[in-house]
Amino acid sequence: MSRRVLIVDDDDITRETLAVVLGNRGFQCGQAENGQIALDMMQRQSYDVIITDIEMPVINGLQLMEKSAERDLRGSFIIITAYASVETAIEALRQGAYDYLLKPLNFEDVAVKVDKLLEHKALVQENQALRQEIHAQYNFSNIVGKSPAIRRVFDTIRKVSDSDSHVLISGNSGTGKELVAKAIHYNSPRRKGRFIAINCGAVTETLFESELFGHKKGSFTGAVVDKDGLFKAAHNGTLFLDEISEMSLSAQAKLLRALENKEILPVGSTVTILVNVRIIAATHRILLQEVQHKRFREDLYYRLNVIEIHLPSLQERRSDIPLLVNHFIQKYNRQMNRQVKKVATEVMEMICNRTWKGEVRELENFIERLMIFAEGDVIRAVDLPADFSAPAMAAANYSETQTLKKAVDAFTRDFIRAHLQKQDNHRGKAARALGIGEATLYRKMKALGLQE
Repeated sequence: MSRRVLIVDDDDITRETLAVVLGNRGFQCGQAENGQIALDMMQRQSYDVIITDIEMPVINGLQLMEKSAERDLRGSFIIITAYASVETAIEALRQGAYDYLLKPLNFEDVAVKVDKLLEHKALVQENQALRQEIHAQYNFSNIVGKSPAIRRVFDTIRKVSDSDSHVLISGNSGTGKELVAKAIHYNSPRRKGRFIAINCGAVTETLFESELFGHKKGSFTGAVVDKDGLFKAAHNGTLFLDEISEMSLSAQAKLLRALENKEILPVGSTVTILVNVRIIAATHRILLQEVQHKRFREDLYYRLNVIEIHLPSLQERRSDIPLLVNHFIQKYNRQMNRQVKKVATEVMEMICNRTWKGEVRELENFIERLMIFAEGDVIRAVDLPADFSAPAMAAANYSETQTLKKAVDAFTRDFIRAHLQKQDNHRGKAARALGIGEATLYRKMKALGLQE
């Protein structure tokens, strides 16, 4: 941040002395003997701080504030006033001044106040930048994928973000349920409120009520201070209840009451607290089946399931895998200061054909590992873990091939590749391990596109 200060005062001695003191502190100071001159200077040059006397000819300090606001001239004001005009200074604070100073001035005190003001402005700007970064990070348009299955998710997120209804997100573990929940929050009118997440399976039943609703000091053993619960922390924001199917039936009843009444009762308290919270719940289970088996309350299910978003597995959106791989490569290029450009074609084919039981989370962790160990700017087969190309991996995909020949070719390709990697791509050793001649191995590699 720049450190430009405009000093506005019709007293030459005060103005010039203040300019010297601040100049010695590293500030770039401009001077104006009245509000009109100051206004003209502010239109030509931006200032971070304007220190202005209230009583001045032509345009006084309050008028300078008003006119600069009308013309959208940015800058924070510190007002100088005599003791008898403190009420005027208070009015200036109401109009947006940062602080005021009483005459006679303590020049060192002025410098300290300017320093604090600039620190405050820097924190505000940093906070705004972080909010913008978070908003961009969780913008639904940045959720990677172009398949029809993920496009349906995009369309639903767009529609529900503007509403205030509760949302239920279903899908396998690792499909990105929390990412979708954050996308909904940061694109909703609640974006200025907090996004609070809790994994319901990680909280013991005895502490669940305290975690959600808070408690009063002495309400149970270990409650040595008052504690606000997550509902209160998420007031005017969003509370994300991950793996809600793991919540006990008694905790479900208390959650339902809080949702219906829009109020909570901290443990050990007799006074209810009104809360305005949007719930986004998530589960990897089929919640309706949990209801049928009496493991989840039906009334809570319908209260939460106003809108349901089902996240497809990678098996349902294989066409998105190359996009995800490239996305993670760019992400870890930035984090690791690497310059990896892509993965080799045969490696991408192997990644796309693999069954990712851990879904997108497992795929991301795998790419992160490859980025750590890759030697060049292209990830090649030699960079893969030794067990990645195991024949069992190919066998898992036979049902997806159209003919027996394609299935045999897929098995043979992965079987040869696995042995080549095990022998550090030494064809002679690989051929002996396979029980064939090196010439036969070469012909098969050429036929299967394994020349590299």
